[in-house]
Amino acid sequence: MCRNIRTLYNFEPPATDDEIAAAALQYVRKISGFTKPSGVNEAAFTAAVAEVTAASARLLASLQTAAAPKSRELEAAKRRAAAAARFAS
Repeated sequence: MCRNIRTLYNFEPPATDDEIAAAALQYVRKISGFTKPSGVNEAAFTAAVAEVTAASARLLASLQTAAAPKSRELEAAKRRAAAAARFAS
């Protein structure tokens, strides 16, 4: 999985529309291999991002859990610690 795509479910506050759209864009970029598509592919690329964004928003809205919401700050600190350990020289 692309390292830039983060878990968006079960956070307090919930994921924003912008976060969902950014994750969808990263996903479409990853599977298409395009950072910025050519003019001929731009419509298909943009449509795919919109569809993935909508599907992701529906998924997040329909999921249920009994677990307590996660803290964004704590999760970010865990990622920083893991990166520091991974890239320590």
